[in-house]
Amino acid sequence: QVQVVESGGGLVQAGGSLRLSCAASGRIDSSGALGWFRQAPGKEHEFVAGLWWIVGSTLYADSVKGRFTISRDTTKNALYLQMNSLKPEDTAVYYCVAGNRGLTMGPWAYSAWGQGTQVTVSS
Repeated sequence: QVQVVESGGGLVQAGGSLRLSCAASGRIDSSGALGWFRQAPGKEHEFVAGLWWIVGSTLYADSVKGRFTISRDTTKNALYLQMNSLKPEDTAVYYCVAGNRGLTMGPWAYSAWGQGTQVTVSS
């Protein structure tokens, strides 16, 4: 079973950038996908971006398209989320996730969740 640990959150001003990293361990099969969710206070988990590990195809939430980029390094089993042009509404705890049920926005498809890293964007 895949396990994930994320890092890289912090405090940034609006318009700034942050890069999140996620270290994955365990077997990722051909239908495996890794991605990022976020949860703001009082809100449900929201899909941010995902990546089909073997193929490299990506999926983004409309709210982050053009600003966030998800990528991977297969040699390191590492996943990244480059976040540019950050807005105060991006403030949330960001979770790295992994699953073997294909690339989808549904949280039900991801069985492994990291502990979360806080991203705070000040206005």
